[in-house]
Amino acid sequence: MKIDSSQKSCARGVARGGFIRKYVGTGLKYIIPLAVSVALIYWLFKKVNFHEVMQTIHDGCDFFWIGVMMLITMGSHMIRGVRWGMQLRSVGVHRMPAVCEWCTIWGAYALNLLFPQLGEGWRCVYVSRREKAPLSTVIGTDVGDRGSDFVVIVILFAVALVVAHPQIMDFVTRYSFGRDIDEAAHSFWLWVTVGALLAVFWAVCHYLKYYRWVSRLDKNLDNVWQGIKVIFTMKQRYAYLVLTLCIWTCYFLETYCCFLAFPFTRRLMEEPDMAYGLLPGLVVFVFGSCSMAVPSNGGLGPWNIAVIFALSLFGISNTEGTAYSMVMWSMQSLTYIVLGIFSAIYFSITSKKDAVNIRPTSGNATEGV
Repeated sequence: MKIDSSQKSCARGVARGGFIRKYVGTGLKYIIPLAVSVALIYWLFKKVNFHEVMQTIHDGCDFFWIGVMMLITMGSHMIRGVRWGMQLRSVGVHRMPAVCEWCTIWGAYALNLLFPQLGEGWRCVYVSRREKAPLSTVIGTDVGDRGSDFVVIVILFAVALVVAHPQIMDFVTRYSFGRDIDEAAHSFWLWVTVGALLAVFWAVCHYLKYYRWVSRLDKNLDNVWQGIKVIFTMKQRYAYLVLTLCIWTCYFLETYCCFLAFPFTRRLMEEPDMAYGLLPGLVVFVFGSCSMAVPSNGGLGPWNIAVIFALSLFGISNTEGTAYSMVMWSMQSLTYIVLGIFSAIYFSITSKKDAVNIRPTSGNATEGV
């Protein structure tokens, strides 16, 4: 009896520990990004005069161009939805209606405003259940989708390093954070550590593949890889490339439209040595895109500070930069919220229609099936 009691106590302890790890880990995953956003926004508004920022917006912002930016934002995600649909069909997932493809992206971005990466998980689970497809394969297409974005960001950053070299080097030399990044990028031991971790991971998957958990991990990774490599093997890969270029052109035009909305950024567009705003637009765009790697709620905080800093490289004050970042982030978020509500309504209506369509109409019909 003592042994049974101790075993039960041990089992309860293990279950309790698993429960704590699960919910504490989940909580931290959502609390940390929220804390990052709140802390950075608080720090930002300690550095600027909020009244002056609002006055700058009231006196100088042309909301016509902000409206154009919001339409381009909607269009860019429609293109992204079509592109993801191409990936899904290439791995055997049935074609979804175009509106459904758009809504999976709109809904995902709306959810990301609440909790980082929640939208990505939701859209994968939704498509997997709707089309009865393996979740790991759908996740693989999502990883491929984001992987192609990462490649574009790296290319754009490389272009920015070339065309805006003086401004980028000013960041590296003027700020300790920039010097730390430069030092880390040239660290021999950093790259040795990365290589060693990759080698250990490969050895575990190769030599311990007969263990159940390794076998399961290997199978899931294989499904993910199937979703990624389809980009390179799909029949419509050139169309995928064109759509990718369209998406990122739209993203850049969002930044450029906001340049037209403020007098202090319009001045940059009138200077030939600034390539009529293309040079500062590229730098602002690249810095903002890179900041999205920092966990936060829809980029709130890291994105604003990155954009403000990028604008400061071209003589824009912190007050003006804050006004620019507040308007662009807020109006994009409003776009996501409106489109997210539309998506929720669409999914609610279509799910009811699907339920009616699969419900048998009579006992005879059931027998015939």
